[in-house]
Amino acid sequence: MTGVDAFPYRLGLQQRVLPRYRADFFDALASACAGGLSVFAGQPRPQEAIETAGRLQVARLAPARNLHLLGGRAYLCAQPGLLRWLAGWDPQALVVEANPRYLSTPAAVRWMHRRRRWVVGWGLGAPAVGGPLAGLRQAARRGFLRQFDALVTYSQQGAEEYRAAGFPPGWVFVAPNAATRRPTFPLPERPASFRPRPTVLFVGRLQERKRVDLLLRACARLPVELQPRLCIVGDGPARPGLETLSRSVYPSAEFTGAKHGPDLEPFYTAADLFVLPGTGGLAVQQAMSYGLPVIVAEADGTRQDLVRPTNGWELPPGDLEALVAVLCTALSDVGRLRQMGAVSYRIVSEEINIEAMVSAFLEALRVKL
Repeated sequence: MTGVDAFPYRLGLQQRVLPRYRADFFDALASACAGGLSVFAGQPRPQEAIETAGRLQVARLAPARNLHLLGGRAYLCAQPGLLRWLAGWDPQALVVEANPRYLSTPAAVRWMHRRRRWVVGWGLGAPAVGGPLAGLRQAARRGFLRQFDALVTYSQQGAEEYRAAGFPPGWVFVAPNAATRRPTFPLPERPASFRPRPTVLFVGRLQERKRVDLLLRACARLPVELQPRLCIVGDGPARPGLETLSRSVYPSAEFTGAKHGPDLEPFYTAADLFVLPGTGGLAVQQAMSYGLPVIVAEADGTRQDLVRPTNGWELPPGDLEALVAVLCTALSDVGRLRQMGAVSYRIVSEEINIEAMVSAFLEALRVKL
């Protein structure tokens, strides 16, 4: 992305941590910045089990020192080297996580504004708050958001929440939460019938919150003629317990261990349906790029633009009965499943991909140009 499409200056971007799945996006954004991009990011807490990127190919990675304070709902994070990094990189514009728990952000915003430079906040949204202190909390949130020149969020829901919180509507931008580039290959062809039984796929880190245990139990509850080949791709702290559970409830389940990059392709092309029964999991988009319909648990709203009645199903979290019912519906009609897979492919090809995410960020950055 060059010429009029590019951001003509240096860009700085602050992150608490740099998840591995974000590296491709940051490199793509760096390629669209004529002056380059520096990403300031630290390390997560050990219990978070976040896979981080140790380096970037195009963007510069500036290691931060994160000070993790308190925990749970009281968690706060400080990044004491943030102003020093700003002075060294000297960006014309800055993107920061729009999270009031990050204590160093206001000072960084003030540093930029003293130099008449602009700051874009990047966040999930601003859900309504309740309780006896709701008025004070809403006022504090409005004050926090008011410091930004523009806001970028993952979903239309997040954008509506920012507007409802009083942020100027014309300065709110939606950058769909993408971890996959636009497919460069055609929609995979799949037979009109299962081979000889359907293949259900899960890809992701094996943690309790992914609820793969529900998927094992749901497959065991299906009628025998619908019970699929269940392929679980990934590794993590929950794997030993899941393998033990599998031996007792669904012994035919296959655990492949972690796979990355090109090694994932044969699993996606061999599958008929992708299921994410818990939270997280940007592998949903990767599955869609291979023309797979998807079943996902409702989460934070970032998948509401991605998963639609025409390409998949959203489930209440932790609802085994709902998962069993949807699996029955999905695996009972192979023709409909193929049609839904084609819609998944179109969504990732045309609407929600890293290229579209970069374009939305560039649009927000041009607010002050």
